[in-house]
Amino acid sequence: MRIVKATESRARHLRRGIIAPASLGVIATCIVAAPAWAQTVTPQATIPSDAPNPSGVPAATPAETDEASSRDIIVTGSRITTGGFTAPTPTTVIGEEQIAANAQPNVFTTIAQLPSLQGSSGTSVNTFSTSSGQQGLSSFSLRGVGAIRTLTLLDGQRVVGANVTGVPDISLFPQLLIKRVDVVNGGASASYGSDAVGGVVNFITDTRFKGIKGNVQGGVTTYGDDRQVLVQLAGGTSLLNDRLHVIASTEYAHEDGVGGGDFGIGLAGGRDWFRQPTLINRNVLNDGSPQYLFRDYAQSYNYTKYGLITAGPLQGIAFDQSGNPFQFQYGSNGVPARDAAGNVIGCLPGFCQGGDLSGNVDAGRSLQSRIQRVNSYGRIGYDFAPNGELYGTINIGQVKTNNQPVGGQNRPNLTIQCANPYVPALVKAACTTAGITNFQYGTSNAALGNSQVYTDRRQFRFVAGAKGREAVAGSDWSYDIYFEHGTNYTDIDVSNILLSRRFNQAINATTVNGAIVCADPTARANGCQPLNIFGGNPSGAALGYIMPDRGPYQRTRQTQDVISLNFSGSPFSSWAGPVSVAFGGEFRHEFYRVRADPYGAGFANTPANAAYPADPVLLADGNNWYAGNYKNGGGAYSVKEAFIEANLPIIDSDAGGRANINGAARVTDYSTSGTVWAWKIGGTWDLPVDGLRIRGVTSRDVRAPNLSELFAAPVTTTLPGFFDPFRNVTVLALQNTIGNVNLTPEIARNTTLGIAFSNSQAIPGLSLSVDYYKIKITDVISSLGAQDIVNLCFLNIAPETCGVFNLNNPNGPNFINVQSFNLASILTDGFDIEASYRWRNPLGLAGNLTLRALATNIRRFITDTGLPGTIPNDSAGVNIGNTPKWKWLAVQTYATDDWSLLLQERWFSDGNLGNQYVVCTTGCPASTVNRPTIDRNFIPGAFYFDIGGTYNVTPAVTAYFKVDNLFNRDPAPSPYFVNPALYDVLGRVFRAGVRFNF
Repeated sequence: MRIVKATESRARHLRRGIIAPASLGVIATCIVAAPAWAQTVTPQATIPSDAPNPSGVPAATPAETDEASSRDIIVTGSRITTGGFTAPTPTTVIGEEQIAANAQPNVFTTIAQLPSLQGSSGTSVNTFSTSSGQQGLSSFSLRGVGAIRTLTLLDGQRVVGANVTGVPDISLFPQLLIKRVDVVNGGASASYGSDAVGGVVNFITDTRFKGIKGNVQGGVTTYGDDRQVLVQLAGGTSLLNDRLHVIASTEYAHEDGVGGGDFGIGLAGGRDWFRQPTLINRNVLNDGSPQYLFRDYAQSYNYTKYGLITAGPLQGIAFDQSGNPFQFQYGSNGVPARDAAGNVIGCLPGFCQGGDLSGNVDAGRSLQSRIQRVNSYGRIGYDFAPNGELYGTINIGQVKTNNQPVGGQNRPNLTIQCANPYVPALVKAACTTAGITNFQYGTSNAALGNSQVYTDRRQFRFVAGAKGREAVAGSDWSYDIYFEHGTNYTDIDVSNILLSRRFNQAINATTVNGAIVCADPTARANGCQPLNIFGGNPSGAALGYIMPDRGPYQRTRQTQDVISLNFSGSPFSSWAGPVSVAFGGEFRHEFYRVRADPYGAGFANTPANAAYPADPVLLADGNNWYAGNYKNGGGAYSVKEAFIEANLPIIDSDAGGRANINGAARVTDYSTSGTVWAWKIGGTWDLPVDGLRIRGVTSRDVRAPNLSELFAAPVTTTLPGFFDPFRNVTVLALQNTIGNVNLTPEIARNTTLGIAFSNSQAIPGLSLSVDYYKIKITDVISSLGAQDIVNLCFLNIAPETCGVFNLNNPNGPNFINVQSFNLASILTDGFDIEASYRWRNPLGLAGNLTLRALATNIRRFITDTGLPGTIPNDSAGVNIGNTPKWKWLAVQTYATDDWSLLLQERWFSDGNLGNQYVVCTTGCPASTVNRPTIDRNFIPGAFYFDIGGTYNVTPAVTAYFKVDNLFNRDPAPSPYFVNPALYDVLGRVFRAGVRFNF
């Protein structure tokens, strides 16, 4: 299989009293990764016989060509299926040989390496979360605009979402039968409808496979963890005189993942690259020094591993695992001020540098989720006519993941009574001497252990359809009609996590009749067991009370039903050739329902039961867990669509070359937001210069709000170290994200212009291409980050935000409410560049040498939040996000009939924390929300070198190996622990296996 590359309204203002969403410095980063052996020329429905074959695979025989031509031709990015059509939208095609050569345990990883894919999420992303529901979810993001703006298809058909955002999980796809993957780098809403704003990723399966093939692979990192096993088997045959076609595949994959390290800065497996980098907000804006300081070895002085007195006359007394008090070692030569605010002289707000780091919790985060996937796929097709087929497919898959979001369950800002019987005698005496009855306290809660999140996704997908070709009015017309039904069940369970209000009651101990008990009589009557919070030796009874066996859960059911009709033909010819037309319609219904436990959702939504008994200590409205406060919810919407597409040849001569114009329009009616139009117009021109082609297309694309944005059950995220600028302290807070049924579709304008050189007789084997792209999205559905909401209120830029949070709530948890609106806009543009050369029998040697390089340059990635008092923010080159300025992949392959060797280099450019920052150390200007000052604004890029090879043991059996990140390059420091969207967090990985094909 050869690889080919085919080639505003302003955001609405804040409504009075409502906060409008789309984060200032962070939103641009969060709204994203690099390639796998793709040569780029323009895909055509028919490939010229003199086209280069860079994969080294033998050319198809005449019989194979005849069989292929008797079936429909798939050109992703267009609905036209007639021969000779050239699509104007740049499209990268990755063949099965290239997927195999990369030797990854999941095809997702191979595709996500394409430079135009930026911000895709896999098993090393979303591992720091408890409540997102996206742990272990493998989804693509083109052009950095997010997975929700990238449409992923299987054989040109939609797939039920594996999350309420609507994105599917690639881990649930049948991977061994993948024939190729088409990546359309540009808007395709006119062809496919909503979501295709950044582009389309289309997995094409081999529907006529005959024989038996399989793959057995194992892997491990250089640290001895993330052990991997992959077993795949597929078979296919034809019956009834080659009219009945049956294929099936099954696969099992398991990756151990890389769990969290210990408290402090030690990571799992002995990795030593973590230095606790932190972006510290001094919260001083105009004293000549920078507001933000980027520091390594940051030490929070609000808690320690086994407890610390954080304010007042006893400030600085810490406790070891046995509960013995000792003087805490502050970094920066800090001295506790022993005042009510808990300041430390010589340190920065909330942090010192160095000192005792044993209580730091970030190293406890999983670097990669444990994942196990089981997948089965079957297809039966019956040729009821020479050019007609009835078919049905079934895809059943399950993906289980496990991650550890963070170490411990830290609780700063606790108040402990000096009379508490667990307080050591020395501390009690010090209380008496100081004349105090209580003190402020913080702990990592290392004694409670680490919380674990388990996800279980199960997909059931069924498709029935008919496709073929019939003569109508003297010309051939193809048809493709299908019905798809998909159901996804997602179960999330969290274990070893505390109930915050029970914890508060348990640590408030007293003595009654010589026994240590909980001080509150109501809590006592409902089973409260006192907890010794000093040191690391809690009783089993106390642990059972604050962390019951049944933790938070969420049960989600999503369904998708699609009826689609597509027709394509050439009704007449122009002066330059046949005019091709495609038209059709589609109906789609999306539904979801989610249920959660009573303690998170509230007793009115999920009644108390034997597993979750009523408890007057708990909040009746929910939000009782430390994290994982899932909510109930549900919703549905329907979509009706119709489209037409035409291709008009305008030049076909030796003097003028060959040119065509391609246009399409689609009208879509959403049950939630009304009618919207999408369109595209473009063309290609094969110049009368051997091998040279120019191409261009512009389109209007749409993305409708998904189920999550419209009807989301409130998603609660725990923010353990949230900065409160009003009191200059860090607090524990809950972020509540809720839906908005008044959202309208996003509107995008996509433009690409390119030039390509390939298939030249003068320089055979050489291919070059350069494409410019520009995407402008308006009415972007987005939400402000929690910190931005608080800061906009604190700085009096948007007083409307002041009513949606409470960071000093005596009656319940601190909270920030976040909701989405059509506020923001996104503008991004850049270049895709590719070069490849295939040298047959280099220097007279047997075999072929293939050199390839692909690159993407992001010139701008500008997000305008639409908020008063803010300015657009450019996140191109921000390496704590997904959009580095430059990203490329280079591959060199030497292959003979018996063996092959592959070298691969992956690189992206140096960047920064944000383009909005003003870098200074002294004499700084006044720091503002739009142009904050910072002392260091540099995040290095990375270079990774991979090597692999194969050896043909027999004509049907191949042994192979692959080493990724051969030089074991560590990730760059990030103030947010690490950025797995760009950097390799695992280190060197070894893989080896055997493939067979009979």
